[in-house]
Amino acid sequence: MTLSIVILNWNGEEMLRRFLPSVIEHSPEAEVVVADNGSTDGSLKLLAEQFPSIRTLVFDRNYGFAEGYNKAIAEVECDLCLLLNSDVRVEAGWLKPMLDYMKAHPEVAACQPKIRCEWEPDMLEYAGACGGYIDKLGFPFCRGRILGTLERDEGQYDTIASVAWATGAALLIRRDVYLEAGGLDARFFAHQEEIDLCWRLRSRGYDIVCIPESTVYHVGGGTLPKESPQKAYLNFRNNLLLLYKNMPKKRFRKVMHWRRLLDAAAALHFLVGGHWAACKAVIKAHIDFRKIQKDFQKDRDKNLAATAVSYDKILSPVNLLWEYYGKRHFTYRDLELKKTK
Repeated sequence: MTLSIVILNWNGEEMLRRFLPSVIEHSPEAEVVVADNGSTDGSLKLLAEQFPSIRTLVFDRNYGFAEGYNKAIAEVECDLCLLLNSDVRVEAGWLKPMLDYMKAHPEVAACQPKIRCEWEPDMLEYAGACGGYIDKLGFPFCRGRILGTLERDEGQYDTIASVAWATGAALLIRRDVYLEAGGLDARFFAHQEEIDLCWRLRSRGYDIVCIPESTVYHVGGGTLPKESPQKAYLNFRNNLLLLYKNMPKKRFRKVMHWRRLLDAAAALHFLVGGHWAACKAVIKAHIDFRKIQKDFQKDRDKNLAATAVSYDKILSPVNLLWEYYGKRHFTYRDLELKKTK
């Protein structure tokens, strides 16, 4: 099986300088491609001078994470694509466990490695840890990361696991399946677009797994800082779009009743804490969601018509906020998950 590692770059000159050498050195099985999303820093000069053998795709502007990857994957020819953030460090042998598993399991559409923190290597990393899940109200979480609480990696999640979503920081996916499902939704621009894609894949009967034997190290937050109001806006808005696109009408209405209350509480929390910009971001996310909701109707109808696995077999039965704030369950192991197959 042929493999292309596609690194989407936007003004990431220093990240490329720091991390691209490890990808080149430790990925002999793959073609390494850098897709530049209209960078205005020295990224292209760096690639031309220090990495002249690396294939570079140059886009005319910043198309965002989703459309940037769609454009790049349309231009590569391979069986498997690995979407890899520019701020990820890899080590020798990182690809083999994932490649072996994908070759042996044709029912698996995508997988991810274990994601550790580059800045604190014994900690699991926020963006994907050991594989992602979605609670019954639409809130994402991971083996190793519940809300803002990260776990130390002590091997507690070193088993291969079927998950609801795999992180876009290091996502290995079958190219034909990616294209068949429509790729990432460009209207999301950034944040949670990989969760939307994985939900579509799971609902169509494909499996998605985490392969912890493969491990990478991720800086995280390289494009937007954690406290960015724009990041809050995209996360809240895109999460609502995610639910609307993939959830049946009756269930969606019930979930939205609670989400309006809970997101209003989040906005109030930001306001009381003096984070006025974040408060406005949450409010704007809900207003804009209502404005653009109709633009996603056709995609919603298509997704629901193609559904072979219902949402209740994909979503976790837990109420994440109640478990975390009410029961004080701060780790994945604390949650009493009812596994659904």
